Amino acid sequence: MKIAIGADHAGFKLKEEIKKFLTVQGIEPLDLGTYSENSVNYAEYAEKVALAVAKKETDRGILICGTGIGMSIAANKVAGIRAALVHSIYTAKMASQHNKANIICFGGRVESPEDAKGFIEIWLETPYEGERHQERLSKIEELEKKCKGGENV
Repeated sequence: MKIAIGADHAGFKLKEEIKKFLTVQGIEPLDLGTYSENSVNYAEYAEKVALAVAKKETDRGILICGTGIGMSIAANKVAGIRAALVHSIYTAKMASQHNKANIICFGGRVESPEDAKGFIEIWLETPYEGERHQERLSKIEELEKKCKGGENV
């Protein structure tokens, strides 16, 4: 399995911890930046990771900014992406089980490395339930097609 990972300056330290964790788990991390704590725009890294996942260059993605909110908003602008802000065992499980999230987002100023690693394990281990949830995901896909290219504006 290959997971794209990206962060802004506020998520850099947590990103580095998560990369080590993924490697130990036998998962190949694709680090798409940033590579220091120098101030950067989180949207640039959300785009890189979201496109890698959408183009199937990686199986899934992880994004980290100060709160995880900005990354999740930006990543969800890419068609085919279901980025979920994860902050608990329950949200990690539901992101996979109900929403089939292909990217999870964390707050580098919010989550401890230990918690983030635990949430990643749950997200990866929890299978998607399908059934009634698939109808909802299909509706999201219809919405993406309908609004493609800003046609809803």
